[in-house]
Amino acid sequence: MQGNMKILSREFSLLSRRMKDAVMEMKNVRSLAGASMLSALGVVIHAATTVIASLTQMISFAFLTVGVSGLLYGPVVTGCIGAITDILKYLVKPNGGFFPGFTLSEFILGFLFGLFFYQRKITLARVFAAKLTATLLINLFLTPLWLSMMYGDAFIVLLSGRIVKNLVMLPIETGLLYFLLKKVQEIVPKGQV
Repeated sequence: MQGNMKILSREFSLLSRRMKDAVMEMKNVRSLAGASMLSALGVVIHAATTVIASLTQMISFAFLTVGVSGLLYGPVVTGCIGAITDILKYLVKPNGGFFPGFTLSEFILGFLFGLFFYQRKITLARVFAAKLTATLLINLFLTPLWLSMMYGDAFIVLLSGRIVKNLVMLPIETGLLYFLLKKVQEIVPKGQV
């Protein structure tokens, strides 16, 4: 029991230090410039590769730039950049009406990826945990909630239509994100962003 408490205390201490570092990234001009470039790349990827199956279903690979930003710049910068990117994606290629709930979802995605990846070794288990958390919280809870609020459709109907797509895409997105983050972690020396 005491060993578990030491591990928990050490993990909390490391999380506290990483969060302080993540807040400091907001004051680093290089971090903000790099995150802005990733944001612009995310807008381009979204505009070029998004497949819209219906008004309530689409597939996009713009999450890859959010993952890289989370790895390099942490949860605070990536969350803020995620929200800004959502607004820019809407301006460049709108899909339905603008709804601030989706902007909140993008902030949460960026924050989650930052929590999972910032100053951490990238492992397949960590990437899977991050994608699973994002899928459950954002894709299968918040997105159907926002769509239900926007269009008046029943939450459960919107949720049931998303489950199969997300089950199929989870391993694909996890694999793509894992390989990209491993490459970025190999290329970018520690502390050099």
